[in-house]
Amino acid sequence: QVQVVESGGGLVQAGGSLRLSCTVSGLTFDDYAMGWFRQAPGKEREGVSCIGWSGRGTYYEESVKGRLTISRDNAKNTLYLQMNSLKPEDTALYYCAADLGLGYCGGSWYRPQRYDSWGQGTQVTVSS
Repeated sequence: QVQVVESGGGLVQAGGSLRLSCTVSGLTFDDYAMGWFRQAPGKEREGVSCIGWSGRGTYYEESVKGRLTISRDNAKNTLYLQMNSLKPEDTALYYCAADLGLGYCGGSWYRPQRYDSWGQGTQVTVSS
C-alpha cells in the first residue's frame, strides 16, 4: 500500500517562509511524477506544482511562480515545496500526490483526477 505523509505546515506572517515535506513509501518513488495541491475552505482543489521523476521538468500555478519551488530527493523518497514570500491567499490545506501511471508532468499536471495516491494534507496559514 502506498503511504503519503505531508509535514511542515504552520502559521506564518505574510512575507515569511515555510518548507513542506512529503514522504512516500510503498512505491518506487523515482518512477513517478509528484504534485503539490492545495484546497482552501469553499474552494476547489487546485494544482500548485508538479515535478517529474528525475527532478527535471517542473510546473507551477501562475500565482506561485517565483515564490514557491518544488524539488525532490529520490534517495530519501521525499518531495519538498519551499515557500517564500508567502501571502494570505496562500492559506490552504496542502496535499502531495503521486501519479502512479506517469513519470512526467505533462499538460495535465494540474488535474487532481490524474493522481492516484494522496496524503492527508498539512495546513498552511498566512496571517496579514
